Amino acid sequence: MPLKHYSVLKGRPIAMRFGTGQSPHYQVHVVADNADFRIAVNVQSGDGSEVEFLVRSHFVHPITDQLAALAEGLHPQPPKPASIALDFIRGNLMQPQEMIPLPLSMPGPDNDLNEKLDQFVQRALSNETAMIYAFGETWGPETKADNYFGFRPGRGIHDIHMNQGNPIGRFSGDNGPWQDGGLVFEFPDQKLWTAVFLKFQTQAWHTDDKTGDPIDLGTPTQPPDPTAPPTGQMPDGLVRIIAALVNAVKTPEREVVTLLNTADRDIDLTGWMLADKQKNKMALSGKIVAGGTLAVVVQKPMELSNQGGIISLLDERGIKIHGVAYTKAQAKTPGLTIPF
Repeated sequence: MPLKHYSVLKGRPIAMRFGTGQSPHYQVHVVADNADFRIAVNVQSGDGSEVEFLVRSHFVHPITDQLAALAEGLHPQPPKPASIALDFIRGNLMQPQEMIPLPLSMPGPDNDLNEKLDQFVQRALSNETAMIYAFGETWGPETKADNYFGFRPGRGIHDIHMNQGNPIGRFSGDNGPWQDGGLVFEFPDQKLWTAVFLKFQTQAWHTDDKTGDPIDLGTPTQPPDPTAPPTGQMPDGLVRIIAALVNAVKTPEREVVTLLNTADRDIDLTGWMLADKQKNKMALSGKIVAGGTLAVVVQKPMELSNQGGIISLLDERGIKIHGVAYTKAQAKTPGLTIPF
């Protein structure tokens, strides 16, 4: 079964504790609407393997408009695209090659997960306007005081990491789409958003749309090499979405998505599809030459909203090859093409 109490917590961080070997979680004390919560962030996997991370120092995604509108506190989220739920894959938050493995703790500056997380938490602690948004599974309220910060009742949110793609075993029961964890920081006085995303090396990137279980593409068990070219087993980025005209000048609107073939061979797009935020899809056809671009005119039922959205590219197997996201602010000027 997927997570039972998937939610997003919005509040002000007021204290922190480093994760250690005995307790491999980075802890954050958060106050939200006069209530206390603890965020527990895994900085080491249960099997001892390294955690992979991605920091978006300048996080640009349509979800930030929805987060800013939230009141402080805990907000349960249904696991579906129309909510504020995170999905690393379907929400177009990243490409798998961007995830970097790092140990829990290592000598030297800025070279382990404790320090990666702490630089943003400390920045938020020192900024009275900053807010933190934690996505994951909730616990509590408990009858006892919190183990780390002593407030009553003990309660909080954990599973602040990818929650799908787990292989059969101890954690496979947590698999599900649209329920990934993550940390997002808002610095309103700087008009800046920053995000930190985590996954375990054992978690597969391509997963079933209904169950979140791994899809076997013959993918090597080793983490992806960000310098290696895409292959049939690791197809991500083979063809990329590099631009989109979302807000056309003329009526009716003529929306256009531009693709780039990064391969050294022509790619037959028969059976491939483009999809929008609501998962409406349009079929592609023809070929895109090696190293070439192709401007695709969007057809119904697919639509590109001027209020912000996502665009996904799927191959003939239904595997996501690439995806992008754009905000309302990026789409506000008619006639301008958004580069990705």
